[in-house]
Amino acid sequence: MLTDQQFMRYSRQLLIAEIGENRQTQLLNAHIIIIGLGGLGSPAAHYLASAGIGKLTIIDDDIVHISNLQRQTLYNSFDIDKLKTEAAQKRLRAINPDCQITIITQRLNQAQLTKQIKQADVVLDCTDNMPSRLLINRVCVSLSKTCISASAIGFHGQITIFQPPYQHGCYACLYPDGQEVTRNCQTAGVLGPVVGMMGTLQALEAIKKICQIPSLLDSHIQLFNGLDLSWQTLMRSRSRHCPVCNHHPTNEGDNETTR
Repeated sequence: MLTDQQFMRYSRQLLIAEIGENRQTQLLNAHIIIIGLGGLGSPAAHYLASAGIGKLTIIDDDIVHISNLQRQTLYNSFDIDKLKTEAAQKRLRAINPDCQITIITQRLNQAQLTKQIKQADVVLDCTDNMPSRLLINRVCVSLSKTCISASAIGFHGQITIFQPPYQHGCYACLYPDGQEVTRNCQTAGVLGPVVGMMGTLQALEAIKKICQIPSLLDSHIQLFNGLDLSWQTLMRSRSRHCPVCNHHPTNEGDNETTR
C-alpha cells in the first residue's frame, strides 16, 4: 500500500498502464546493484532513485576528478577529491529519501561480489574495463541474475541484457578472448550525452525488468551512432564453447555468437 506522499511523488508513473500501483510497489521493494559510478552509473542511479527503487547498492572505489564532471552528472565541482560513493549517496538521498542507499567503496573480489549480487534483483554493469565486466558476468551467471550491460566511446554506445537461462549468451560469449578493446574513453574520449543515454537506458531496462515488461534486449544488442542518430540491432546467441554460461539449459540448440 502506497502512502499519500508516495502517490504524489510517483503520480506520473502510476498513470502508466504498464506500471500502476502494483508495479510501483514492486519497484519500492526492489534491490538493484550498480557497479561503477561514472558516466553510465551516474544517470542510471539518478533515474532509479527517482523512480522509487527501494534499495540501491552502489559500488565504486574511485574519487571524483575534475575530468569526470563533463559526463558524470551526479557530481559537481565541490565533490572533487571526494569518494564517488559518498558524493553519490548524498545526492541520491536528497533526490528521494524513500530510496535506501548502501555504498561500497572498494573493488570487490569474486567472493565479495558474489555475496552482494546474491541479494539483488537486477545488476547494472556500469564499469569501464574488461576484467571487471568479465568478473561481474561470471558472478551473475553463477547466481542466475539478470545483468544489464552498456558501454560508450566517442559518439557510439551499446547496450544489452544478459539473463537466465542465457539462451542468447552472456558477456563472455561476446568477448570470448577476454581482451581489453584498444580504444576506450581514456584514450579515445567519450561525449557526455552519449554515455548519459546509455546509462539512462540501463535505468529504463532495470525498471522494465522489475515490472516484468518484456525487452528486445533480452536477445539482442543495440548499437547507437550519435553522429547520425542511427541504431543497429543485432541478434545474440550463445556460444557452444563459452566456459561461463554453457552449463545453463536452454530451449533451443546453442549457436555460435553473433559478434
